[in-house]
Amino acid sequence: MKTSVRFRIQSTCAKLRPTVACRRLDGRTATCGAEGATAPETLRPQGPSSRNKTLERDASRIRRRDNDLRRTDRGGITAWGNLRPTDAEGDEMTDLLHTPLYAFHIENGAKMVPFAGYDMPVQYAAGVMKEHNQTRESAGLFDVSHMGQVIVRGADYISAAKALEALIPVDILDLDEGRQRYGFFTNDAGGINDDLMLANRGDHVFVVVNAACKRGDIAHMTAKMPKGVTVTEITDRALLALQGPRAEDALASLNPAVREMNFMDVATVDLNGAECWISRSGYTGEDGYEISVPNDATVALASALLAHEAVELIGLGARDSLRLEAGLCLYGHDVDETVTPSQAALTWAIQKVRRTGGARAGGFPGANVVLDEIAHGAPRKRIGLLPEGRAPMREGVALFTDQTSTSPIGKITSGGFGPTVGSPVAMGYLPAGYDGPIFGELRGKRLPLTRAKLPFTPANFKR
Repeated sequence: MKTSVRFRIQSTCAKLRPTVACRRLDGRTATCGAEGATAPETLRPQGPSSRNKTLERDASRIRRRDNDLRRTDRGGITAWGNLRPTDAEGDEMTDLLHTPLYAFHIENGAKMVPFAGYDMPVQYAAGVMKEHNQTRESAGLFDVSHMGQVIVRGADYISAAKALEALIPVDILDLDEGRQRYGFFTNDAGGINDDLMLANRGDHVFVVVNAACKRGDIAHMTAKMPKGVTVTEITDRALLALQGPRAEDALASLNPAVREMNFMDVATVDLNGAECWISRSGYTGEDGYEISVPNDATVALASALLAHEAVELIGLGARDSLRLEAGLCLYGHDVDETVTPSQAALTWAIQKVRRTGGARAGGFPGANVVLDEIAHGAPRKRIGLLPEGRAPMREGVALFTDQTSTSPIGKITSGGFGPTVGSPVAMGYLPAGYDGPIFGELRGKRLPLTRAKLPFTPANFKR
């Protein structure tokens, strides 16, 4: 797969990586880093040899500092965590889609990476650890415009809600106007095709789906809607997430009305002169808001929020470590089309009216499997895990009953260092009812883990 890495030159000691093309600050490109290539002019050794030695010492010190930030035994975490670059939309950076904040991210020193077909910021100059703590302690602003925004509309809200209940095993029909709910699409085997958020917007249902699944989700909804119900993707709006204990103060500085919203409320609010669709929700475990804003007003709104002293830009790396500490699933990792709601410990999202004996029980794909597992139990369960020591156990680590058995009993689906917890944290699947010892195989060694109640960090929502 072809690769092209874009980076900003922030000092004469910047570390070179293998690359095909490097973008200079003046916008021109120069080949660098590869064998036989030359470095950008600003990075070529200049002046006497003593100056070169000084630069080498400085570069070595910076490399040691960066390595310390990556080493979990010194309190560091990696930028990617459980996230993986993807070439879903092509295998070259030039094929990637851009959100309305793309240039804004570059100007603010973001490290950009391919994710779900988009060129997205994984971190900024402060690094993942500081961005994580910034969100837990103050407020962080995330660009989540790669996610899909969809309107499902019928003759009225009821017709749209009924149509969606044939695909989603949650109570949409009884959802109050101005309220939002978590849900998921299921397949005929009871597996989860995607998880999502949906809101009662009065005369329609507003749905937000994951970026990597949105093409399939939209096609699925479009194909399954009855006559008179339409599915429309919203392409002229970006999506921002403002998260943290000071998110309310920051957003209220633009419109005090947002203080009156409670967790999972939705509203249309004027922010910085733009009509925004807001929900009091997020995926970090902190209080906060998700804001759908017109594309042409996105940069101005982001700038206005960053003008507040409590707010900093946050990348995907910290978003991943925050949601992991909050015990929240990442689609394609902790849940996928092979995992049922019971196995994923997500049955809390299926209201009684959709369960056996309820007024609208079943009627969704895989209902026989899903409802049977709710009644009689699932063969495996997602649980929280705490690896002993400082070394994190990441996705794919096999889990065993002891240090010598050859057959794993489960695996880790998400794992990394939890900055707020102060230790490695992980989630994974084990057989239901198993309460014996747990060992994870890490670099050829079996190391113990203990069960932990989810979430690892208590939620801080405004109820």
